[in-house]
Amino acid sequence: MGLTITYFIIAIYSTALILIFLYSLAQLNLLVNYLGYKRRNEEAPKFNLLDPKEIPFVTIQLPIYNEEYVVERLLDNISKIEYPKSKLEIQVLDDSTDDSVLDTAKRIEELQKSGLDIQHIRRENRKGYKAGALKEGLAIAKGDFIAIFDADFLPESDWLKKTVPYFKDEEIGVVQTRWGHINRDYSTLTRIQAFALDAHFTLEQVGRNSKGHFINFNGTAGIWRKECILDAGNWEGDTLTEDLDLSYRAQLKNWKFKYLEDVETPAELPVVISAARSQQFRWNKGGAENFRKTVWSVITSKNIPFKTKFHGVMHLLNSSMFLCVFTVALLSIPMLYIKNTYGHLGWVFEVTSFFIISTIILFICYWFTYKSIQGSSFDNFVDYIKLFFTFFSVALGFSLHNTVAVLEGHLGKRSEFVRTPKFNINNLTDSWKGNKYLTKKLSPNMILEFALMLYFLFGMYSAVPLNDYGLFPFHLMLFLGFGFVFFKSLTSKA
Repeated sequence: MGLTITYFIIAIYSTALILIFLYSLAQLNLLVNYLGYKRRNEEAPKFNLLDPKEIPFVTIQLPIYNEEYVVERLLDNISKIEYPKSKLEIQVLDDSTDDSVLDTAKRIEELQKSGLDIQHIRRENRKGYKAGALKEGLAIAKGDFIAIFDADFLPESDWLKKTVPYFKDEEIGVVQTRWGHINRDYSTLTRIQAFALDAHFTLEQVGRNSKGHFINFNGTAGIWRKECILDAGNWEGDTLTEDLDLSYRAQLKNWKFKYLEDVETPAELPVVISAARSQQFRWNKGGAENFRKTVWSVITSKNIPFKTKFHGVMHLLNSSMFLCVFTVALLSIPMLYIKNTYGHLGWVFEVTSFFIISTIILFICYWFTYKSIQGSSFDNFVDYIKLFFTFFSVALGFSLHNTVAVLEGHLGKRSEFVRTPKFNINNLTDSWKGNKYLTKKLSPNMILEFALMLYFLFGMYSAVPLNDYGLFPFHLMLFLGFGFVFFKSLTSKA
């Protein structure tokens, strides 16, 4: 390996490590914000829903697409929402192309007979996908406030009573609630998804919101002021994460967002890795698309402080961390050989400590978010250690898949909005097998994931002849992570 190539590898490797380190420092700052906010007792102006004059009209939008397994559960749950019927309408925005349309129509008809103002809204095409459906429903919505729930969400009956009052403050454009997980303990896959989402819905959302930094409406389990949606330019379908896009456009126009950590809205996690793949791809590509679309507006905005700009940029770069992580992983084996070939470059490897420090920071940050939901006993801490390293390994295993998504987003390659198939999984005895919405095609990335599993096995082996075990734990986690993703992808086709 020539010195020019060696220095090039070192430069790319070091840059990726430093970006990961900056991301971890941003997370640490959010942890400080989070812990500080938890000690505050904040009073906010609220509507008095006991006074009929203060009860605003609310529209609930339910965007659905081929939801045979969960649509009845969704409609039954929403029909139990406690709110004056004269001030509530429900829009079922049904873009379905299968037989579920008939079952949905039948159930809606039954609910209409019970006195519920619920409409079945169909479109001739899926233009704009979810964003297009929401926009079309908004045009005829009677409500001043628009609550949105995806098909797998099950809000408590008093959900509107806990969220609507905060709109007394006329500057608030969105109230977002924390996602819960009805099937958290179904499998290793659901546990690590819940783990990652819990970190986002505690550390990140509270950490940003408590200091007035930008947060995002999470696509569901939140409620918008209709005026805010229209003022921000309405829903747009030019990214795969229309929720993040509209959130930033609204906050750039000085609308405030209110995040309610204490209001949990239960939902179902994907139980099959192909479903998790499609969801991860959409979220990560959409994040990169929004970085491309929005970051310059954030940087050049004259009405937001520098720290909010910094957190906004880091937020928009969240998904791009997978590109950095994959780069570090891929180059770690060449770096191992460089270290043992060019002794005079030994100082360069001090930069590897950035990754260790970053991991320690994330370990600390995630512990505080984990214990806020699961508890802080010794047994919980032991469970947390096991779960953290399982999550870390599987996240590494997803790094190729998510890097492809991020690169497509940054390069502007357009792709179809692929919904996440739902399963109606409520407990450990429920099965996902036979779900007709599961993709039958194997991901082409699987071949590369298998090759990467072998590549990192070679990395582990390399530690022996080189007598250098510094990267062995990292290569072990990569081997296990890519192995998990590869073999789970195979078995989810059974």
